Amino acid sequence: MPGHDLLRLRQELELREQAALSPLACPSVAALRRRLDPVSDSGHRLAFAVDADRVLHSLAYTRYIDKTQVFSLVDNDHISHRVLHVQLVSKIGRTVGRLLGLNEDLIEAIALAHDLGHPPFGHDGEGYLSALCQEHGLGPFLHNVQSVRFLESVERGGRGLNLSLQVLDGVLCHDGEVCDNRLTPWPGKDFAALDAELAAKQADPGLSLRPMTMEGCVVRLCDAVAYVGRDLEDAINIGLIDRDDLPAEVARTLGRTNGAIVYRLVEDLAQNSLGRPHLAFSDEVGQALAQLKRFNLERIYLNPKIKTQHHKIAEIYRHLFEQYLGDLGGQRRQSPVFAHFLDAMDDDYRQATPAAGVVRDFISSMTDDYFLRCYRRLVWPERLPSRFGASG
Repeated sequence: MPGHDLLRLRQELELREQAALSPLACPSVAALRRRLDPVSDSGHRLAFAVDADRVLHSLAYTRYIDKTQVFSLVDNDHISHRVLHVQLVSKIGRTVGRLLGLNEDLIEAIALAHDLGHPPFGHDGEGYLSALCQEHGLGPFLHNVQSVRFLESVERGGRGLNLSLQVLDGVLCHDGEVCDNRLTPWPGKDFAALDAELAAKQADPGLSLRPMTMEGCVVRLCDAVAYVGRDLEDAINIGLIDRDDLPAEVARTLGRTNGAIVYRLVEDLAQNSLGRPHLAFSDEVGQALAQLKRFNLERIYLNPKIKTQHHKIAEIYRHLFEQYLGDLGGQRRQSPVFAHFLDAMDDDYRQATPAAGVVRDFISSMTDDYFLRCYRRLVWPERLPSRFGASG
C-alpha cells in the first residue's frame, strides 16, 4: 500500500486532472470496474493509467509484435505490424485528445488494447476463423468482441485484467472500417449495457455501436487516421501501387504522403470538434477520407497480388482447428492446446468455455509465426535420434 504522501499526491493529481480537462472528458475518478481493485482504488496511479499499464504488460500485447497488419508473408522489414499500428493510434489519439482537453490516459489504454483479439494473418485470418467458429456453433468471430474476451476472460489464466468499463467499451466500439464523419458518444452505460452490447454485436456483426466516452470516439476515428496513409505507404514500398495512382481529389485535399495525410486529418478533426459534444471531420475532408478508404480497399486490401498464398492459410486454419478440437476430445495432453494454453487456465475458464471456444481462443491468440510453426510440427517429420539411447 502506498504511504500517506503518495495517496495525497494521487488525490492532488485527480483534482488537477479534473480542473484541466474539458467538461466533455471522462475523468479518472469516474472509472468503473466489475470487481473491487485495491491497486487501482488505493494505489498511487490514476485509474486509466493503471489500465494502460495492465494492457502494456499483458501477454496478448506482447504477441502484437508478430501479428499481421495488412501485408503478410512479405519479405520486407519496413512493413507495418499490428504493434506499430496500435502505437500510432495511441500517439495520434493522444494528440487529438490533448487538443480537445480529453483524458489521454483513457485514450492510450483503449488504443493499446483495441486490436488484441486479432488472429494470425489479419482480417483475412479473421474471416477464416469466423467460418470455422460458425460451423462449430460459436457464432461469427469478431476481433473487437475477442479483444474484450481476452481482457476479461483469458488474460491472467482466465481471471482477466479487471479493466474499467470505459476502456472495455472503447475497445468493443472501435471500428476503423466504418466511415464516420461525425461521432457522438452514448454516455450512461454500465456493465449490464456492455454485456448486452457484446451479445448484440455477436448476434449481428453489422450492428453499429457508439462509445460511451469522447475518448472512445477519438480512438475509433484515429484508428482510421493511423492506418489509411500508412497502408498506402506500405503498398508503395512493396511495389503494389504507385504514388501517382492516388486519386487527384484525395491528393489535393489530404496530401500525397502518410505524414501529410495524418497531419491534415488530425488538424481538421480537432478544428471541427473543439468545444463540441461530438467528434467530426469537415465535409470536404470526410469525403476525401472516404474516397481514400475506397481506393485502399480496391487497390490494396482486395488486390489479388497479395492473396496468392491465402488459400494455404485458410487450409491451415481448418487443419489446426480440427486437430486441436480432436486433441481436446481425446485428452491428448501433449498437444499445444493443452501445454501452451489450457493448462495455464483456471477452473472457471475450463468450466465456462466449450471445447470449440478453447480452440478459438488458442488460435486467435497466436502470432503469425507461431501459427505456421504449429502447422509444421503436425505435418513435417521430425528427425529421429541417431542412437535411441544405445551405448557406443
